[in-house]
Amino acid sequence: MFLYRFLPLLLLAPAAGAADFRSILDSFNRFAWGVPMIVLLVGTGLYLSLRFGLIQIRGFRHGVDVLRGHYDDPDDPGEISHFRALCTALSATIGTGNIVGVAAAITLGGPGAVFWMWITALVGMATKFTSCTLAVHYRHVDAQGESRGGPMHYIVLGMGRQWRWLAMAFAFFTIVASFGAGNMFQANNVTTNLYALLYGREAEVSQGFRALMAVLLAAGVGAVILGGLQRIASFSSRIVPLMVVLYVAAALVIILGNLAEVPAALGTIFSHAFHAPESVAGGVVGGVIRQGVARGVFSNEAGLGSAAIAHGAAQTSEPVREGLVAMLGPFIDTILVCTMTAVVIVLTGAHEQGAEAGLVTSIAFERGLDGSGFIVNLGIILFAFSTTISWSYYGDRTADFLFGPKAVKPYRVVYTLMVAVGCLIQLDTVLAISDTTNGFMALPNLIALLVLSPVVAKLTKDYFRRMKEAPRP
Repeated sequence: MFLYRFLPLLLLAPAAGAADFRSILDSFNRFAWGVPMIVLLVGTGLYLSLRFGLIQIRGFRHGVDVLRGHYDDPDDPGEISHFRALCTALSATIGTGNIVGVAAAITLGGPGAVFWMWITALVGMATKFTSCTLAVHYRHVDAQGESRGGPMHYIVLGMGRQWRWLAMAFAFFTIVASFGAGNMFQANNVTTNLYALLYGREAEVSQGFRALMAVLLAAGVGAVILGGLQRIASFSSRIVPLMVVLYVAAALVIILGNLAEVPAALGTIFSHAFHAPESVAGGVVGGVIRQGVARGVFSNEAGLGSAAIAHGAAQTSEPVREGLVAMLGPFIDTILVCTMTAVVIVLTGAHEQGAEAGLVTSIAFERGLDGSGFIVNLGIILFAFSTTISWSYYGDRTADFLFGPKAVKPYRVVYTLMVAVGCLIQLDTVLAISDTTNGFMALPNLIALLVLSPVVAKLTKDYFRRMKEAPRP
């Protein structure tokens, strides 16, 4: 139980504001998202795209049909439907990654970072297809009917027990990432945006309000996650579709109302993708591309392997089928939602105001459509809460893998406490922790995807052969 005793102390260190801690954290961040990681992440997605015959294009329609329930079978193994599995995975990505993450990418890397978010998402569709296909293929269901799937399982079962150290590395980094990207970052954004909703964007969040939110938000998260996957999936399947519709509708009104300026906004994104503005530190590779890839992964988790844990619980006997549903995730949250967010921000010039990343998108919406800023704030609050809920599942599955079932409850207790910590510390520190842990958890998963890609190629070829021969439902 070493992890549960000392990890919270490590994560509380940023609250002290120590300069040396931030310096060390920045060094790890640069290492985690340096050129080698960018090449590996995008290169793996490109390789898998080519190996599977551009599966993100040729399998897109079939994936939609599966999602719509055309191939559902109540007798198939698993705990949740294709739709609920996708909603659970999307609830961990749609929200702060699409709203705050896009704003952070543009603020720190310039508008051109959005182009690299698109590239990451397009090749990431193949990455996510591969990881989620493997998650179902190598999963096992225990005596209680609970599914256990994800990178830590397909590394051991697919690559052999001699690779267990790699599976353990993934599990450890996922637990740490769950506290950062999935927990504290989300709690911080709930606090900031609720305060803005109540007292205005210009008001600085008081420590008293942060303390109150720490108690209330931790209590709310704890109440949901104690109910397990079924309660998490049920919550996500209600919140995610509703907020996506509201957010996309508001964005479309702004975009359609400024249709004449949209080509110029898109032109700015494309031109800055290969030419960094003077304000961007690190130039094209160190600033624009790095921010685009990092925020792209943060928005859709393609390559991290976390979503495979949720999709591994899907009710299906066909691994490829769930892979096709899973690959729709990066398309929905990055190609659609992130693009709308980016266009609205660039159209309105909100990124040039020097505001905190957590408020840039709401400023942009308010400028584009008077009174719509509250939709962004409300969306961030609900999405961030649902993201926190979903990441708790990722963390408790990896805690179970590392330490056994007895570790799940202690993990949930620590996770709930870290929600409170997230309400109290600054966003830039939380974002640095999130980026670093995301980078480290991606590495073991990407290695596994490359090694096990022949398995997925065989499964995919066999599946589409059978689907071609079978009558369309």
